[in-house]
Amino acid sequence: MLSLLRTAFATVLVASALPASALTPVATPLLDNGQMIVVTTDGWDATQGRLQAYARTAQGWQPHGAAFDVAVGRNGSAWGVGVAPAPNGSGPQQPGEPVKQEGDGRSPAGMFRIGPAFGYAPKVASAMPYQPMLESSYCMDVPDSKYYNRIVDADVVGADAVEGSTEPMRLDLHNKGDVRYREGFVIEHNPNAVPRRGSCIFAHLWRTPGEATAGCTAMQPEHMRGLLAWLDPAQRPVFVLLPRAQYQRLQQDWQLPALPKAAR
Repeated sequence: MLSLLRTAFATVLVASALPASALTPVATPLLDNGQMIVVTTDGWDATQGRLQAYARTAQGWQPHGAAFDVAVGRNGSAWGVGVAPAPNGSGPQQPGEPVKQEGDGRSPAGMFRIGPAFGYAPKVASAMPYQPMLESSYCMDVPDSKYYNRIVDADVVGADAVEGSTEPMRLDLHNKGDVRYREGFVIEHNPNAVPRRGSCIFAHLWRTPGEATAGCTAMQPEHMRGLLAWLDPAQRPVFVLLPRAQYQRLQQDWQLPALPKAAR
């Protein structure tokens, strides 16, 4: 989701320097990444998925904890803008496969860096950079805004700057106690904030089990707490979301863990 904040959350999240034109830019193979969260689905239109965390060991990628169910976009998933080792500089998209756009209700597929954690509490049990959300915190999903795909503080940038945003980060205060953003972390989709390519992509809680999202990945609170406690920024964690057929097609090129037999 965003061009993410690593310093003062009052203004923005810091963007990674990736080619804005690339669907999934070429990156160094995953030799420096020690943690990976993998979500697989049954297909592009599936709204449910299965999440498995992996840690790199001397023997390669090994599962961390048990797999569990998650919900994804209400219209499924579509290729997003992230980072992944693409052979010969080519992208992973095949003809006829969907591409993520703003407001399409699809979760971005691909490989993405994991950004800061966020939530309603002053702090959480996590080594990840963390920013407590304020009533004035918004993620900008307005494509023409100069703050597009960034989390900003309306008290800092001004109320006019967040006009039109549908993403207040304190959903509990703006939407009758909504718990979804009580705990979560940023999925760094579209880090260069290319207009209309999709914004504000998070892993967050679900309100009711299995409830599909507007484009994020949602889960039970205990599973989120487990991930936040495990994630370590020194391990350069990445988030992978793919339909299983695409996962199997790209597994070797992207150096992905082998899926458990039950998930293939």
